[in-house]
Amino acid sequence: MVFSFFKKQPNKMPERPAARPRVAEPLPEPDLPKPVVGEAPRPLPQPLPDLEFTSGKSSAPAAGVAAKPKAAAETANLSSSQIKPPVEETDFSFDDFDRDFTDSSVMGIDVDQDVDPLQACVEQVVVLYANGQEGAARSLLETFVRSYHGTEGKRFWLLLFDLLQISGDRAAFEKLGADYAEACETSPPTWCQKSSIAQQPTGSVGPRKVFLQGVLTTEGALPVTELAKIIGQKEAATVDCGKLIGCDDEIASELADLLSRARKMRLAVTLLGPEAFMDRLNDRLVAGVAEHEPAWRLLLELLQRHGTQEKFEERAVDYAITFELSPPSWEPLAPSVQASAMTPKTSDDAHYLSGDLKGCRFEDLGQVIEAHEQPILDFSGVSRLDFVSAGQLVNRLAPYKAAGRDIIIRSPNHLVAELMAVVGLNKQARIVVPKS
Repeated sequence: MVFSFFKKQPNKMPERPAARPRVAEPLPEPDLPKPVVGEAPRPLPQPLPDLEFTSGKSSAPAAGVAAKPKAAAETANLSSSQIKPPVEETDFSFDDFDRDFTDSSVMGIDVDQDVDPLQACVEQVVVLYANGQEGAARSLLETFVRSYHGTEGKRFWLLLFDLLQISGDRAAFEKLGADYAEACETSPPTWCQKSSIAQQPTGSVGPRKVFLQGVLTTEGALPVTELAKIIGQKEAATVDCGKLIGCDDEIASELADLLSRARKMRLAVTLLGPEAFMDRLNDRLVAGVAEHEPAWRLLLELLQRHGTQEKFEERAVDYAITFELSPPSWEPLAPSVQASAMTPKTSDDAHYLSGDLKGCRFEDLGQVIEAHEQPILDFSGVSRLDFVSAGQLVNRLAPYKAAGRDIIIRSPNHLVAELMAVVGLNKQARIVVPKS
């Protein structure tokens, strides 16, 4: 039996017709009411138009809205290359974008593309040092002095010199000096044999300062109470007497006892500017007039510290005659007390700080600033300033800066000075760094 491949099979399933656009069938004519005689004929309902397809959205008109007629011949006569894909219509415009989005906080961020890489490196070093990571800071500085050449790298050299000075590594300091002279063609800083920075105990903020001013009475004896607390804690103190006019007998007795106790304990209690007060006190006390005995004892204690032995013994005899009591005897001062009792040849009303300043609140700065027309905070003895202390210092000085006060921060090392600039302290005070 021979099979023909070209003969139509009798049981073959019919082929599915190709997909063609579906043509809308005409709707059956509605059963319209017959017109009434004398009434205008009503318009017949129009047949629904064919559906048009655009990028996934149907543009069929809503019910009751007449569709726009579209001639089929317009597309029938166009070639496939001339037919463009339909574009979905929208109300979007760039003006709307600007109006709706550019006022947001995110769009308003100003991204600075010109960040100084040198400044970023400096900040990285001082932050590490402020956090107590001397080794990491030193490693970075030793890299940066080789990476930055000429004057732009001088900041890193000075930071490294100060770090070596504070850590006491003189050998590395001297070697760095030779490299600095060769690289920068100038003389390097010199090693400080007796560095006040290295000798300060960690956590020390220097002698606490007490201000005695005006006429002191028992009602306003807070500074004297503070001095008693400091001496009771066996700490060094600086007593500013430059604006002290006078005191009553009770305050005089307390001051005399405090100064005598500190001298016998060999505590370094420094008196600043006591000469004017001593002269007024000396003129007030008359030999033979048995009055103001506590003031006599205070005068003798001040002469013991800031007078000559001859002047002391003269007034001691007057005291014995006036009160028929044995006077105090002249006692040579201990070296530490003698050094603290020496009045500086030049007037220096600076407030001195020293050591590692960690978590300091600087609660006494208000009194210091209010007591001077030109407040000076001396940081020459400060080896390190941490972020907490730097932030507290900014908060303390900001109100005075806003009130127009001019405050000077004197002689911080370069590591401390750079950190002050990072936290914005240079906007609250003038920072004066020693010339290298």
